Amino acid sequence: MGEQLLKINNVDLCTESFGNPKDPAVLLIMGSMSSLDWWDEDFCLRLAEQGRFVIRYDHRDLGRSTTYEPGTSNYTITDMADDAVGILDSYSIEQAHIAGMSLGGMIGQIFALRYAERIRTLTLIATSVFGTEMEKLPPMDQSILEHHAKRSNIDWSNKEAVIPYLAEGWRLLAGSKTFEQERIFKLAEREAVRAKQLLSRFNHAMLQGGEEYYDRTGEISVPVLIIHGTKDPALPYEHGLALMKAIPHAEFVTLDGSGHEIHSDDWDQIIGSVILHSSR
Repeated sequence: MGEQLLKINNVDLCTESFGNPKDPAVLLIMGSMSSLDWWDEDFCLRLAEQGRFVIRYDHRDLGRSTTYEPGTSNYTITDMADDAVGILDSYSIEQAHIAGMSLGGMIGQIFALRYAERIRTLTLIATSVFGTEMEKLPPMDQSILEHHAKRSNIDWSNKEAVIPYLAEGWRLLAGSKTFEQERIFKLAEREAVRAKQLLSRFNHAMLQGGEEYYDRTGEISVPVLIIHGTKDPALPYEHGLALMKAIPHAEFVTLDGSGHEIHSDDWDQIIGSVILHSSR
């Protein structure tokens, strides 16, 4: 395992790798306002043990990567896809299996359209169709939006206040399975300690761009695996079904009772599905 701060597209991106660099690479792309920490280290290690070279990283405005003034917009979702391919370049990886969660799945869709020659397979976890179709699907649970609206009441310099706030955000994203409070608090603490500027995370709410890739998901030619929980409060299950409709050749894995999360009870199913998918 090794952490590296890479200079990509004139910004610093913090990456961390697991496993043997000679094994097939899997690039993990996390969702909005979520640092690399939320790809749980044990999850990454277990994936690497199955013969994969695993890379996770902090998006811009998260963790140890470049951060901008809170409340500003400095890049597009297409730039974030360019960041992902830049990471592969820095690791001298010609092709990789891409796995994205939530916003990471939308970045993955752009990646597959923009850099088709660099991707072997695409796994889309708890995400939606990138484009206007998404507007027709069930919206995010209001409680999640209300939680983020409380950010102005938080003293972001006080880790004792920030950690419960971050953990509560993930509780609201959970499905009907038992909430993993101890594990989530540990991950929230790790994120709070690592972050250069926690409040910059909310710059993701102003993310724009990628219009040239709207409603083109069906053009993705690489093998696609869709994984979605039946109790997702952020991007309800219908979003996963819409992806399946948009990509007829895709395979679909249902996580019964799971929310907008990578619950440890699902690790075996997720990792097994990714390994099988990336072996074809």
